[in-house]
Amino acid sequence: MLENYSNDYDVKCELDTCKTYPAITDSERGEIVCGGCGLILVQNMSDASYESNGYTQEDFMKLARTGPATSLTMNDKGLSTVIGTNKDSTGKALSNKTKYEFNRLRTWDQRSKSRKTAALSKAFTLLHGMKTKLGIPDNVVENAAYIYRKTVNAKLTRGRTMVSLVSASLYAACRENNIPRTLDDVAEAGNVERRILSRDLRTIIKKLELNLNQYDTSSFISKISNNMNLKEKTKRDAFEILKRCEKEDITAGKHPVAQAAASLYLACIMNGERISQKKFSVESGVSDVTIRNRAVLIKKTLKLNE
Repeated sequence: MLENYSNDYDVKCELDTCKTYPAITDSERGEIVCGGCGLILVQNMSDASYESNGYTQEDFMKLARTGPATSLTMNDKGLSTVIGTNKDSTGKALSNKTKYEFNRLRTWDQRSKSRKTAALSKAFTLLHGMKTKLGIPDNVVENAAYIYRKTVNAKLTRGRTMVSLVSASLYAACRENNIPRTLDDVAEAGNVERRILSRDLRTIIKKLELNLNQYDTSSFISKISNNMNLKEKTKRDAFEILKRCEKEDITAGKHPVAQAAASLYLACIMNGERISQKKFSVESGVSDVTIRNRAVLIKKTLKLNE
């Protein structure tokens, strides 16, 4: 932010050609420069923006936090203090008596944690394991941790397992961020039954009033085709089939994974790739009957010639 004045600094450039130019204050850099030649007249100024918010600079420095960034995926959000290694400030090893005392302190520090803190620690350990199995981005995991914390605060844990609630929170976060992961994928990664995961997901959506958008079907086309090593031409034809289906309004209310698998199946036939509906069923997690029905509807509507 540049200003054509200086509040507490009465400075001017010594060059004769710059006497008619005002001094410019750069509050972000903490400098005052000459408006004519650009010479830095004052640097390392104190920032007065703190005072405009009711704080002095000393108050702000006291409130400022250092260290690693906070994270919702940690039970304490990364704000707690951890008793360090058995070395003093100079790097020398502690005596045996001092080591024993610090080990006892660590033990009691662990035991003194509340049941809620211990439960959150276990839940987020499980969440990180599922993240690794499914290849979920960090921002989606943060969103899943936020949803799970809201679930705990809403007291939805009674009568439900931690695994199913963590899995449901992760699936909801994937839906919100359009990361193509099916219920079967999440259920397998969390080692939970699909029906239980689906039941707890409905409860979370209803109680927390989540508005989850439908998955983008094209993302599942990329996922399935990459896993099956299909030709790039086949993938492009499947995208074209899906685009035509959307224009004909036959995708509304249909299973996005089934729609993607059926489009890929028809594209494989068009490009001479002989892959059975059963293989598509295994890869997509949708029954071959559903894929067959979707393929028949697409062929009939778009009048495709095999």
